[in-house]
Amino acid sequence: MNCKIIIGSIILAFLLGSTSAFCQQHTVSYDLSKLLSAHQLSISNREAAVLPNHEKNGIMLSANDDDGVALINDVTFSNGIIELDIRGKDVYQKSFLGVAFHAEDAKTLDAVYFRPFNFLTTDSVRHIHMVQYISHPQFPWFVLRDKFNAQYEKAITSPPDPNQWFHIRIEIKYPQVTAFINGQKTPCLSIKQLSDRKSGKLGLWVGDSSDGAFANLKVTFF
Repeated sequence: MNCKIIIGSIILAFLLGSTSAFCQQHTVSYDLSKLLSAHQLSISNREAAVLPNHEKNGIMLSANDDDGVALINDVTFSNGIIELDIRGKDVYQKSFLGVAFHAEDAKTLDAVYFRPFNFLTTDSVRHIHMVQYISHPQFPWFVLRDKFNAQYEKAITSPPDPNQWFHIRIEIKYPQVTAFINGQKTPCLSIKQLSDRKSGKLGLWVGDSSDGAFANLKVTFF
């Protein structure tokens, strides 16, 4: 990674979070509520607000038609580890939320997201649709489900309460993407990216008609 990009990320982290840095690898913890207050999030098709009572120093993205994204300004991500806490809800087709990465803009991005409303389902089809990888604009979920059924979306072993916070860890070493939940050793999703974008913007993602809460974002840059 270009050291100028790393230095820029470090300066931003000192202003808005905390960092442990090396030119080869460094970790940045982002306070999302401070990023929002400092106008360091580029938000598309959503409203954002600090969580009530500064819960977890996180933010909430509102619901709206179509997808929404909040990209972090002046941060470029290539390979590394993305960790954060997220909270959706157990409302059918109203809770899609996760992380966008290697993004050019709100419409051109890769993402890993979760469907909490499927976490406790007894329906055998919905059961395997708990976590999803997408690559927009070429490979939205419905194209992947039609052409590569069950390859880019999976069930989760011991899924969490769909109405409570859960922790996600997404490891990216292009083109490999591996996702873990709540400290589990076995990944809930492991795929190879379909896009040829090896770096780009990083942010929070919500799907059609969905809101979502996000907090405790920590990124390790390789």
